[in-house]
Amino acid sequence: MPVPTNNVSGPSEVKAYIGLGSNLDDPVKQLQRARRSLASLPMTRLLECSSLYMTAPLGFEDQADFANAVCCVATSLSAINLLIQLQVIEDRQGRVRDGQHDGPRTLDLDLLLYGSKTLRQSGLKVPHPRLQQRAFVLYPLAEIAKKTRVPGLATVSSLLDACPRQRIERVLTPQSWMPDRVRHDGVI
Repeated sequence: MPVPTNNVSGPSEVKAYIGLGSNLDDPVKQLQRARRSLASLPMTRLLECSSLYMTAPLGFEDQADFANAVCCVATSLSAINLLIQLQVIEDRQGRVRDGQHDGPRTLDLDLLLYGSKTLRQSGLKVPHPRLQQRAFVLYPLAEIAKKTRVPGLATVSSLLDACPRQRIERVLTPQSWMPDRVRHDGVI
């Protein structure tokens, strides 16, 4: 008898892009662990991840630089259920929700895009409302989805061209920031 897996593909799958960020408790390891968790989500396949970037903090600037990346998944989860799963991963990795925006954190997972949908629900806004203002999101997103159109805005490439500049440095390729035992198809 076949063993069910979380790697279900089908017509109800949606391509979603998730922003990853951390600046506490070994940020690169935090993102590696988050990437493994994304590969294990139910009804979800990890398709691709960007390089890892080190970026200057925005807003609250008296803190360590952030490690940032973007991953693309194909999922049969609804947007709200995917968001809930992302919050579970954050909580498992010690995320403290103290209400401070742009402050230090062990892990931040943002649902940036969910197919071509625009969603405005309590606690869920897709596309992410500040996506076009954040170089730390647009650089890694453009690496894996530069021609993707952000609903209500423009292509990722156009948004990056118009984005305010921020200190950002590509430090690790997708292959080098993740152990070999995790493949992009979600199989560990």
